[in-house]
Amino acid sequence: MRKEQKSVFRELALGLSIVGAVGTVLVFYTVVREYGFVASDFRSFDALQSTVPEIFDHVVLPVLLMAVPMAGAGLWVMRRSFAPLRLATNRIEASRGHERGYRIDRLSLPLEAQPFVDAINALLERLDTAAEQQEAFAADVAHELRGPLTVLSLELDQLDHPKASQLKVDVVAMRRLIDQLMLLAQIDASKAAHVAPERILLADIGTQIVSQFAPIVISASKLIELDVQRDAGSVLGQRDAIAAALRNLVENAIRVTPAGGLIRVIVGPGNVIRVRDEGPGLSPASLSKLVHRHARADHASRDGAGLGLSIVDRIMLAHGGSLRTDAEAKELVLEFS
Repeated sequence: MRKEQKSVFRELALGLSIVGAVGTVLVFYTVVREYGFVASDFRSFDALQSTVPEIFDHVVLPVLLMAVPMAGAGLWVMRRSFAPLRLATNRIEASRGHERGYRIDRLSLPLEAQPFVDAINALLERLDTAAEQQEAFAADVAHELRGPLTVLSLELDQLDHPKASQLKVDVVAMRRLIDQLMLLAQIDASKAAHVAPERILLADIGTQIVSQFAPIVISASKLIELDVQRDAGSVLGQRDAIAAALRNLVENAIRVTPAGGLIRVIVGPGNVIRVRDEGPGLSPASLSKLVHRHARADHASRDGAGLGLSIVDRIMLAHGGSLRTDAEAKELVLEFS
């Protein structure tokens, strides 16, 4: 059974109403005793004609003249008392995207609410500390793994075996995944430390990634094209992170595009980068499933879009943007705010 939620405002209003009703009864009783009214004064019509005006003048009218302003004053006082809570709520909502390190200003709230605010701020501090420890641990693990993978790659270079080349490809993929995890840890750490972002031209990012992948695309008998719109924008953020996000989308596009197909990287209009391929397209439901999929053995989908898209989504969230799909146009879109 669901417990009914209580409203302090309604409780106060109900309490004031009860106080007003009790006061009215007491005033009526006092007037009846003061003027010596008895039960017979209310039984006959003639008695009522003389009694009702007296009661109206000495009970009803004074109560109305007193209750209406008091009710208005009571509502004003209650609304004024709750105003700091509404203001604090608006400030908390305005902090979306900047939750790390955020604390509620206790001095802007009434004394009665400050112990509760102190408890919330202490909880936020513990959550920040736990997040920082987790990020530091992830970065340390990733750093420690890079060394053995480098050694393994060098050893595979000296190995004369038919499967050595495939093993090297797998090691490179693992190294790249570790680099991306380190990048995510750095992004979160920089947000927690309030590191100032730099102004980045999206056209420069598009040029960098297309130039990097052009030889790979050509060797795979595919085409890649960069289309920079006239009003392509710029964003504040980390260059390496945004480049990694676009790199993931281009790699996915290369995997799903058949030989002879074209991959288009469209920068603009505005703060948008679109990657269009000639694959089957990705529906919003499929993108949501891939983005929210946890890192586990089945993370890689058959078309190659797996954990990479989850990393892209994390990067976009860190930059106040979003990753979306246009299945009809066969595009994945990086949209910055």
